[in-house]
This record gives sequence, structure tokens and C-alpha cells, in this order.
Amino acid sequence: MNLARRRAMLFVVGGSALLTAGCMTKPLRPANADGSYCFRIGKSYRRTLTCTSTPIPSEQIEADAKRFEPTPGKLTVYLVRKRWGDGRNLVRVGRDSVPAVELVPESFARWRLPAGNHRLSVTWPEGSAHLDVTGAAGEVIFVEVIGSAWVWGSDYRLERGDAAESRRRAEPLRLVADVG
Repeated sequence: MNLARRRAMLFVVGGSALLTAGCMTKPLRPANADGSYCFRIGKSYRRTLTCTSTPIPSEQIEADAKRFEPTPGKLTVYLVRKRWGDGRNLVRVGRDSVPAVELVPESFARWRLPAGNHRLSVTWPEGSAHLDVTGAAGEVIFVEVIGSAWVWGSDYRLERGDAAESRRRAEPLRLVADVG
């Protein structure tokens, strides 16, 4: 085989290997036997688990939530938690006086709320933050849980997300709560 053909063959094989590697995504971890879900960070010999304390919704409900469709007569709020520096804490996001949902890193939740004004609060072991949202019946809004967890502490905030960007972020994530 001459040198030009060898280089062309190496280019084709290397290029196809590189392209197919980019299409592979990390598979979602299955729920635990008790129905809870854990996010794992670290190597197998030093991994850290951050787990929900309640069972997560079924895969069928998750598939329905990932269509990101509005609910007639309700305001649909998607909480999305996926940031590169956020891999440790269990955070709770609540609204007004309703019980909070738990979010582990790289997860999302869906709330179906009455239309109107709502104060969302995120709490973690070191603090809390708030965001006021307003929405009409049949509207879908996205709220990003933005945080960072480091050895010296952690910090979180809630921000209204861009619909297209937040959908893209939520598609590969696990649904950990579906309320309403």
C-alpha cells in the first residue's frame, strides 16, 4: 500500500472514530431499589453519592415531561439543575408554603401551579435564595438552579431560563420530581 492511500485510510478511520465518540452520551443511572435516585461523582473507589429521599417518577412520566408541553389551566414550571461546578449538594426548591422538591445535581423537576405570582426558594445546607415568577395558565417557564459547590462552601441562585437553552439542558437529565 502506498503512503498516500495509507494516510487517507488513517484519516477516514480516525475521523469516523472521532465523530462517533462525540455522539455517545453518558447513560442515565437507574433508580435505586427503593425508588430514590442518586447522582454519582468521582471514581469508583472514591465516589460520592447525592440521593433524593423520596422515589422519583416513572420513566413514562419522565418521557411525558420531556415533551415540555403546557398543562391546560395551569402554569408549568421546569426546574433545571445542570452546571459544571455543581456536583455535590441536595438542594430543595419550594414555593410559597408548599413542600419543596429535592434536586440532585444533573436533574430536573416539573411543577404544575395555579396561574399567577409565585415566590420560589432554593435552600441548601449553607443558605437560601429566592426568585419571584409570574405566569399565565397554559404557559411554560424554565427556572435554572445555578450553583457551585467547592471545598470551602457552596452558593446557589435561581434564574429565569431561556426556553430553548433550558430544554436542551434538561433533555439528557433525570426527572426527580413531578408535582401537580
